[in-house]
Amino acid sequence: MPDEDHQSLFLAWLEGHGSAVMKVARAYTLTSEDCQDLAQEILLAAWQSLPKFQGHATAATWFYRVALHTAMNWQRNDKPRRSRQQPFMEVHAVACDRADCADQLQLRETVQQLYRAIHQLPKADAALVLLYLDGLSYREMAEVLGVSESHVGVKLNRAKKALSELLKGECNGP
Repeated sequence: MPDEDHQSLFLAWLEGHGSAVMKVARAYTLTSEDCQDLAQEILLAAWQSLPKFQGHATAATWFYRVALHTAMNWQRNDKPRRSRQQPFMEVHAVACDRADCADQLQLRETVQQLYRAIHQLPKADAALVLLYLDGLSYREMAEVLGVSESHVGVKLNRAKKALSELLKGECNGP
C-alpha cells in the first residue's frame, strides 16, 4: 500500500477511534504530562504497525489492541523512571463562568476517583474495564484481549466487584 494510502487510512481511523488512545493513556498514567507522552507512544506504535494490519479485526479492535499493548509495555518499561520522579504538584485550570461549575467539579472528581481506582486494578482487569466503559461488546473485548467471550464475562464481573470495593474504600477513606 502506498504511503499516501497509509496516511489517509491512519487519519480516518484516528478520527473514528482516536478517543481510545486518550482513554487508555489516561488509565495507565498518573500525570497529564505522562498521559500525553503515552498517547504519543501509542500513536507512533499504531502508525508503525499499520502495514502489518491484515484485516482480521475491525479498526476499533486493532486500535485498542495496539493502545493496550503499548500502554502495558510503557508502564512496565517506564516504572523505574516514574518511581524516582514524582510531580511536585498537579495544576488544573478550572474555568467557572457558568452556574453548573459545581456540577462540573463534582463530575471531574468522580472521574478522577474512577481512574485512581482503575490504576489499582491488575493490568488485565484495568484493560477490560476500559473496554467496557467504552461500550465494546463482549465479542469485541474478547477480540482485543485474545480471550473467549465467556472469559470476558467472568473477568468483567470480578473486575467490577473489585472496582466497586476500591471506590467504596476511597469514598469512606480518611
